[in-house]
Amino acid sequence: MNRPGGGPEEPGAGLPGTHAAFTALLEDSAEELYESAPCGYLSTLLDGTIAKINATLLGWLGLSRGEVVGRMRFSDLLTVGGKLYHETHFAPLLRIQGHLNGIALDLRTATGSRLPVLVTSTLKKSHDGEPLLIRTTVFDATERRAYEQELLRARRAAEEARRQAEADRERLCETLAVLQHSLLPETLPDIPGVRTACHYHTASTMQLGGDFYDLFELDDRRTAFFLGDVCGKGPQAAALTSLTRYTLRTALLHDVDPVANLGMLNTVLLDRYTGDDPRYCTAAVGVMERVEDTLEVRLASGGHPPALVIRVDGRVETLDTRGGMLVGALPAAQFVPARTTLRPGDTLLLYTDGLTEARVGPHRELYGDEALVSFAAGLAPTGPHRLVGALKDLLRGFGDGLDDDTALLAIGLPARTDTGPGIAT
Repeated sequence: MNRPGGGPEEPGAGLPGTHAAFTALLEDSAEELYESAPCGYLSTLLDGTIAKINATLLGWLGLSRGEVVGRMRFSDLLTVGGKLYHETHFAPLLRIQGHLNGIALDLRTATGSRLPVLVTSTLKKSHDGEPLLIRTTVFDATERRAYEQELLRARRAAEEARRQAEADRERLCETLAVLQHSLLPETLPDIPGVRTACHYHTASTMQLGGDFYDLFELDDRRTAFFLGDVCGKGPQAAALTSLTRYTLRTALLHDVDPVANLGMLNTVLLDRYTGDDPRYCTAAVGVMERVEDTLEVRLASGGHPPALVIRVDGRVETLDTRGGMLVGALPAAQFVPARTTLRPGDTLLLYTDGLTEARVGPHRELYGDEALVSFAAGLAPTGPHRLVGALKDLLRGFGDGLDDDTALLAIGLPARTDTGPGIAT
């Protein structure tokens, strides 16, 4: 703002009083600002003796100026831990660097309580570079410290919750694994002159699968087997699997006709699951009978992928069971029978559709039946253990393209050798 004559107005122009009075007012205001600032100020000699301190900091500490100035050092205001940190870190770094900013410390008040603060100190030097005194600004960090403590508690609580969740997950996985194994035979029986192998791949450790298989002797000549896949996942699928498995076992013990066994299972499922929550499955059921050095196999399928026979001469045959319907879906469901004879070196493979419905390649295409037949042909002739071992490697190679459980069951006869009967590998 300019005066009418053209020059700038002097400070205080237009205010009552003289220029000296206005200057005195400014000086009083500066002193008042120092004393009643919203933060603490103090100046100390190089040995830490307090030479000047403002009223704000004295109020926080509950001390008088006479108790502090010339009688106490800055370190005397600190807690025991703060004193140690001041002597070993704060003071040496300040002498080296000349400035420290935002250091968290605790002051000790007259009542013995702790006052969390943030301290910024600057070493004032003469024109010759000689240190003269230390100026320190102190900010009340009570709310900030409370916030940090709250964050720390929240972090600890989150970490504990995470650890608890991981422990719960591990226990759940163990429980699910035990339950899953309870739905499958622990081991396959040792049948003289017959080789068998099985495998169950679980797509998710957090869900109970619905695939199942079993193999058990009916008498000294005949052995029953089955393999299938129930709809759904989780506890309901596990309950359906249990019902299906034990129904088939019971039916096979009373009747060796695979088609009749599937009809019995169909009736049981329709009776148990009615209304708005139907439950069904696919299944292949068979009975094999030892006749001299061969196995006569009778098989029936209800909506299940066709079984494969890998012959000792390298051929791969598909047992045609097309037309077999889902088990438990319709009262008048039809189930398709098939027969085959296994000779020494031949292997029968049953599998669930998790294998053929795996996604492969950059375009995530279905692995498919043809690829499986080609894979099996590349192994022929092969025995159950070698076949299942190769399929296990294949399943692992699918990676995240395999998103469904897969059950495998292979049955075969040892191949003949020039020196006599041998065991297929």
